[in-house]
Amino acid sequence: MTITVFNGTMQKFGAPATVIRQYTHWSVLLRPAQLTLGALVLVAHEPAQAFSELSPASFIELHQVIGQIEPALKKAFNYDKLNYLMLMMVDPDVHFHVIPRYAHSQQFTGQEFMDAGWPGVPNFSQINPTDSVTNQLIMKHITACWE
Repeated sequence: MTITVFNGTMQKFGAPATVIRQYTHWSVLLRPAQLTLGALVLVAHEPAQAFSELSPASFIELHQVIGQIEPALKKAFNYDKLNYLMLMMVDPDVHFHVIPRYAHSQQFTGQEFMDAGWPGVPNFSQINPTDSVTNQLIMKHITACWE
């Protein structure tokens, strides 16, 4: 499925350039500010600003999407833990930050990626600097691991 209209949250996180995978009710995007290596944003397409406002079909599809995100990220980067954070403090559309967590620094394309919050909560003030080329390589790597 390909959507051509992106809600404000998707646009803030770089859609359409950062879209890794689209479903009927959800899109998976690379989080341009890489909190940890492979950080994603999972955004609902429905015009909902509360989790409870999503349709039953959206909840059913969410199970499928998560069932594909987890093995793709595990294969791509072998994370230690995976955090799903639904914060929605700034961006009102229903979305999750999908944050792979790492006990040790990770290397990708010669760059070191840290998990500054490990083993506690993710530290959103410590971002691993990347550029558009690196982000495209991360997206390509995740896509290659998607089944």
